Amino acid sequence: MEGEGGGFFMNIVIIKYNAGNIESVNNALQRLGVNAEITGDHEKIRKADKVIFPGVGEASTTMSFLKKEGLDQLIPELKQPVLGICLGLQLMCSYSEENDTPCLGIFEEQVKRFIPERGKEFITKVPHMGWNSISQLKSGIFDPSLDQQYVYFVHSYYAAVGEHTAAVCNYINPFSAALHRDNFYATQFHPEKSGTVGARILENFLKILF
Repeated sequence: MEGEGGGFFMNIVIIKYNAGNIESVNNALQRLGVNAEITGDHEKIRKADKVIFPGVGEASTTMSFLKKEGLDQLIPELKQPVLGICLGLQLMCSYSEENDTPCLGIFEEQVKRFIPERGKEFITKVPHMGWNSISQLKSGIFDPSLDQQYVYFVHSYYAAVGEHTAAVCNYINPFSAALHRDNFYATQFHPEKSGTVGARILENFLKILF
């Protein structure tokens, strides 16, 4: 629900685990008038209106931490809208090539490593870092005005295009810039670092009714 000052009055939880970038997501929500709680408490996560699963890090050690805390069982069972960001998206897939890691299996897509390409004049670098456009938008976190808009990426691994692809980006090859299945949404890019476009995407997620 949206308040008079443009803020959102709802219970938002950011999942706390051994991954970076959690505070920058919290700061982005505060700019939208949202006071989220950062927690790993299972009961608080279950009771939240919306859950955000951000992260920057390495897949196998992070999955080990999630299993240790029981979050690998909890997250796929959540019924409210859930938004994964960057590593969060990759961990929500079925498998990652990063250290041969089975993941949460919310999305059937697999995560692969970019292979640098050598052209006539340059080498396409890995990681994919910087601004790139998104297209073929198919999710409630997007609206038509966001087609072909630029968002900020930092990643060496990507989710292949598949059944649950909700946005496409092209870097070396087409990949899933976003995924969507039922109440689960995820972006490979960082909406919290993507200026007004990213703020719009976060707002759209906060407005989702499920």
